Order: sequence, then structure tokens, then C-alpha cells
Amino acid sequence: MPFFFDIKRYSIHDGPGIRITIFMKGCPLSCIWCHNPEGIALGKQKMYNRKKCIGCRRCIESCQSQALALSSAGIESNSHCTLCGQCAKVCPSRAMEISGVEYSIDYLMNEVAKEMIFMDYSGGGVTFCGGEPLLFPDSLHELLLRCKAIGVHRAVDTSLYAKSETVASIMKETDIFLIDLKHMDSHKHKQFCGVSNEMVLSNLRMIAKAGKDFLIRIPLIEGINADEDNITRSAEFLASLPWKRKTVNLLPYHEAASDKYKKTGAMFNPNKIPLSTPTPEQQYYCIEIFQQYGIIATIGG
Repeated sequence: MPFFFDIKRYSIHDGPGIRITIFMKGCPLSCIWCHNPEGIALGKQKMYNRKKCIGCRRCIESCQSQALALSSAGIESNSHCTLCGQCAKVCPSRAMEISGVEYSIDYLMNEVAKEMIFMDYSGGGVTFCGGEPLLFPDSLHELLLRCKAIGVHRAVDTSLYAKSETVASIMKETDIFLIDLKHMDSHKHKQFCGVSNEMVLSNLRMIAKAGKDFLIRIPLIEGINADEDNITRSAEFLASLPWKRKTVNLLPYHEAASDKYKKTGAMFNPNKIPLSTPTPEQQYYCIEIFQQYGIIATIGG
């Protein structure tokens, strides 16, 4: 089983209706604007929020590996840390956290079952997110089958950066894909996301040809992909697909996740590539471009 870093209840932006979103930990992409940096690395990961730390030293006293020390920079860890999580358990201010928990499929399905009343009432379901859920095809496949058995609507939120055989297998047990389309230029996709986009576009063509339902979500970032050329190429590509829904959610960039990078010890946008939110005028111009190709584009979603 993979590790999981969050379970979000009462979600209304991860597919139709009210949903429970389950976040799998691990991603082959490294998008410089990633809003879930704690979901990139595989396995357990220590997170520390210096702003919340009250310097009580309980974490240090509880650590059997003597891996922690208090300095002017706050709590620091050394190579003896085993990620046992004891420091997070005793931290009264939740300054110390462990991202990454191993849940059994039975446990996850029990959590899904708790939300059935909200799903049934709203036409919702469960969304498997990340990270990148396609990194764990066996576990994901079993979870999708278990959800199907109890009549739960299933969504997979993905970058589609996976082998075609994996996508084809998961496609059979998914009701809808939520697909993040980052950039149409493969060189820029690799520059900004760490991988090229040929596999992404190929898998998207396959899903559309198979008649599978999907929704496109584009993170809209000035200086990255909000320019006329990329939006036009995105619209042309999507309009060429045999796609009934023809709906795109444009997600304007924001820096709300920058503090998460500090907690993981990583640097946000280390190469200082300019990132900014497109103006309302730029956002609506993007909507107009999609409209010209018969595609409904909305802000948010």
C-alpha cells in the first residue's frame, strides 16, 4: 500500500457533489507551483512549523533516538531520526507533524462508508488524488473496485503521467478523470514540471477515444502557461478530441502553499521563476479563446 497524506471530507471541488478526497503520497512531477509539496516525496516525511513552535522541548525529551535539538532556528533533526512520529504525538502546538500514513484498504473503505449519506444526497463520491494516484495502480485499482461494489461514484485526479497500460486498466474502473493539463509545449512542461508531456497527451487522446468521461483543469499562471499561444494550443488540442463534456476549469495561481515548503524543509520555486496570478482581464481573455473552439471554460472548480 502507498502512504497517504490527507483525507479531505465534504469536498465540493474534486468532482460532482459532496465528496471525500483521499490523497496518495508520491508524484513523478515536480511542478514549481505545486500546492501539495508534502505529496511529492514517497513515504513518511517530517514537517516542522517554526511559527507554531513554543520551545517546550517535549519533542526532544520524547525522542528515543536523540535526533532532535533546540537552536535559534527552532527544532532541528539529525540523521538519527527514524520518523517514528513520537515528536508529533507529544507536540502541544502541532508544530511538528509526520506526513505520510499507511492505511489499509479496509480502513479507507470504512472512512468512505462514513460519508455515504452526504454522497447519496448530493450525487457525490470519492476522489483519489495526490501526489499522483496512478503511481500505485494495484492499490488504486482495488480501492476503485471496492467503491464500485458499494455504489460509490469514483473520480481519479491525475496528471496522466503514467504508462498507457496503467491508464487503460484504471480507466475501466473510474467514472471520471480529473486531468491537470499543465502546458502544451513539451520543453516548457519539462522545465516547469520536471517531465515532458508526450505521455500525458497520448493518454488523454486514449481516454477521449475510449469515450471515458473527463474534466480538464488548468492551473493558470502568468509567465508560465496563461499566454495566448499556450491557451490557443490547449484549446485546439482539446477541441480535436471526441469529448462530450468539453469543459475546462481554469485555476488562477496563488501562493497559499508557500508555507508548506518551509514545513517540509524545501525551498519554494528555488530558481525564482516569475509566477503571478493573471489579471481578471487576462483570465476572461483565456475564457474567450476556449469559447472560440466550442469549449466551456470557467474560473475555479
